[in-house]
Amino acid sequence: MHIPATLDQARNTLAVMLGIAATESMPVDVDHATIAAATRYIFHLEPQFGLAGLTPLSPARQAELMEDPELARQAVSFAAIMAFVGGTLDQAKLSATVRLADQLGVRDDFVNDLARLALGDMKDATDHMLRANLESITGQAFTSAQTGPWLQPYDKAPDPALATRFHALSRLPEDTFGYAFAMFYQDNNYAYPGEPTALNFEFAVPHDSTHVLAGYDTSPRGELLTSTLTATMHRSHAMSGHILPVLLSWHLGIPLNKVAGSATGAFDPEEFFYAWARGEDTTRDLFGPNWNFWSAAIQPIEAVREAVGLLD
Repeated sequence: MHIPATLDQARNTLAVMLGIAATESMPVDVDHATIAAATRYIFHLEPQFGLAGLTPLSPARQAELMEDPELARQAVSFAAIMAFVGGTLDQAKLSATVRLADQLGVRDDFVNDLARLALGDMKDATDHMLRANLESITGQAFTSAQTGPWLQPYDKAPDPALATRFHALSRLPEDTFGYAFAMFYQDNNYAYPGEPTALNFEFAVPHDSTHVLAGYDTSPRGELLTSTLTATMHRSHAMSGHILPVLLSWHLGIPLNKVAGSATGAFDPEEFFYAWARGEDTTRDLFGPNWNFWSAAIQPIEAVREAVGLLD
């Protein structure tokens, strides 16, 4: 769901982003590129309405943001992204974002994660992000001890019938979504849900369906973009469960668990906000209860992309 904003509201959010970038020093190229990408893909404005003439928020402009809780939440979310684009854990920028959230009345759980990171409490922050990711997917609360067994349930309880059903997808016509899904698994040497080393169906199928339908590969860049699209398509725990974990994992090189891996430098401002906007424009949630993978599998992939809203 796209959050509508007037020109003044959009520029208020862009000013927030610039303010975080300038917390302790002058903004650099990646800061400018990130603000320009948000200007283009989120607010649908020409570049001249982005950085040009931006000034720090006055109390009156801050009050305007507070009037709309969704815009305030978006502004704090974009501020949080600005704190990470440089590729390091910048305590000053993280703390500035937490202060901004307090000023705008944003109490979302991702703000607590930022505060933990600013204080150097990496373990509590990442443990919560992992729980938030699973809670986003299942709608149920998790303890840290439950996350691993949930993600890999088939090592102790294989489901050969389920795995066989997935293997049959490769016999479908080549223009179907199911065939494309099977080729994605074969190309990446993935185990199908039901096989001992596979990930849980509830996570693997919607996540990998997003990869296939959006056209994102499994490189660090592709994983970051897939989770970004997921965050705005699915919307539950968007920042704490999807955006922050992949920025840490794939841009800052901080592994969250042994399954996810890590890398540095995968954040690309243009692609990131394009993926964010694509997620906002989807018409079906692949992580939602109304998405039926098996029904979609037998349909032409282009028809499925159109139904989901992922045609380019």
